[in-house]
Amino acid sequence: MDRTTVSTRRRSALLLAAAACLVASATACDGSSSAAPPSAPPSPSTSAPAGLLDIRDPWVKAADRGMTAAFGTLVNDGDADVTISAAATEVSAMELHEMTMKDGKIVMQPKQGGILVKAHSAAVLQPGGDHLMLMDLKQPVRAGDELAFTLTFTDGRTQTFTAVAKPFTGAQESYSPGHGDAPSPGTSATAGTSASPQA
Repeated sequence: MDRTTVSTRRRSALLLAAAACLVASATACDGSSSAAPPSAPPSPSTSAPAGLLDIRDPWVKAADRGMTAAFGTLVNDGDADVTISAAATEVSAMELHEMTMKDGKIVMQPKQGGILVKAHSAAVLQPGGDHLMLMDLKQPVRAGDELAFTLTFTDGRTQTFTAVAKPFTGAQESYSPGHGDAPSPGTSATAGTSASPQA
């Protein structure tokens, strides 16, 4: 075998060895058996727990002063019922409200026991029905404003969401007599009378 053939075979062997080292990057190319530890898959983020509810199409009725309300659809995809016991926002004190018949009129009052969202179902917060009431606005809520809300559940867990303010003039409900201190825009009701919140 001539010297050229030996040299060519030797070069081919070296090239194959170099390629093998590139492919097997976990093994050191110096022939030692030290291997880099396999990298662990990234762990899922645990910085924020998943929300108890999927809050769809949240919105707030725009208002200059007095009272207003927040609405939306609360979807519970979980296997357990959840109950909202309180709501909070920076622009006012809040209450959970419902509509009920009183003395032949549909009036608004605090919802005793909170807002229940059954497992694998939804609860709709809407004008004329259950809603999150902003009781005494510290500042106007203009159309297009985004308000942050925090819901508290009966088990102590919380969930935040953001809702956009929209103009709305429907559902002229009345407050239950004696309920609420601040009349809404365009009303002059005092405690002990009914007031239209336009919520």
